[in-house]
Amino acid sequence: MREFEKIKRLPPYVFAVVNQLKMELRHAGEDIIDLGMGNPDQPTPQHIVDKLCEAAQDGRNHRYSMSKGIPGLRKAICGWYKRKFDVDLDPETEAIACIGSKEGLAHLAVAITSPGDLILTPNPAYPIHPYGFIIAGADIRHVPMGPDRDYFGDIEKAVKDSWPRPKILVVNFPSNPTAQVVDLDFYVKLVDFARENDLIVISDIAYAEITFDGYKCPSIMQVPGAKDVAVEFYSLSKTYNMPGWRMGFMVGNRDIVAALGKIKSYLDYGTFQPLQIAACAALNGPQDCVDEIRAMYQSRRDVLISGMHQMGWMAEKPKASMFVWAEIPDEFKSMGSLEFSKRLMKEGGVSVSPGIGFGDYGDNHVRIALIENEHRTRQALRGMRQFLNSGS
Repeated sequence: MREFEKIKRLPPYVFAVVNQLKMELRHAGEDIIDLGMGNPDQPTPQHIVDKLCEAAQDGRNHRYSMSKGIPGLRKAICGWYKRKFDVDLDPETEAIACIGSKEGLAHLAVAITSPGDLILTPNPAYPIHPYGFIIAGADIRHVPMGPDRDYFGDIEKAVKDSWPRPKILVVNFPSNPTAQVVDLDFYVKLVDFARENDLIVISDIAYAEITFDGYKCPSIMQVPGAKDVAVEFYSLSKTYNMPGWRMGFMVGNRDIVAALGKIKSYLDYGTFQPLQIAACAALNGPQDCVDEIRAMYQSRRDVLISGMHQMGWMAEKPKASMFVWAEIPDEFKSMGSLEFSKRLMKEGGVSVSPGIGFGDYGDNHVRIALIENEHRTRQALRGMRQFLNSGS
């Protein structure tokens, strides 16, 4: 069998092990409640679907589109940033549409890095944050994440101790998988740090609208001078229940926007134009649906956290995202997150994501997605209790 160097740099996909077990158990007739993948279970709001159907009826929208996004979509992106963050952006030079933010992140890595470049990425992390750059040929240095970490102390040490000096720093708040959040002062300090150390900052705020208990997610673009050093990604997947539509975007530094635009012009013709038109309806249209989606996730979070605490599994209540990042109970920690997840599925009928899949620093945790209704969530809690009571 032939080996390919880039494929060899990618580790075995941990989640594939869990997914394979899930399929085997389901084929055997087991009812497995899937709280693993962050895949929204509700339909896209009707006014967005209606706009897609309307646009799809117009044959002019069936032709090749623009890889950087149609002008109307880029204007809608900038309008959304102005309304939400009071940030002014130029739709021609400071905004670009992506085929989901995951595609944008991966192609940006290709556009702005070269083999041997050093990239600082969080650990635990959403896999595309480190592996997009690994696929592009860059080298990675992990920055440990967690409430007990001194983040700026860690990145200062990483910059000081690394050669070559890091070129890019990736941040993701609200975090996937940890649900960790920051305030605007964090970004003020981060922009100063990036300027002092000649770093490009790539910020991912995919969960900016899925926030609870009065928390409001800031944007790095709110910091004066951020556009000199940073770009930011956003996705419509979670905010508007549009995961399968593959609609995202990047804003910020015009040189980096132009670099992504040039790479994309060689690699794709953009998303199907009716999807882009429907994305305009999402960003420009009524936002009641966003409030309803947010309230739904908060209700599910409260049911899950309350039930976990009642059984003695004291997971932290997240202020944002559609995930609970739960530390594995002490009596099960020795088995690691992958074996714990497999046992929970076999003995409790609940599928979760093992923390090791997000990096070595995640191995004491599992990620639980809020993707089932409250009835199924309570059913999952019964399965968790049954498993935990069985002992290690």
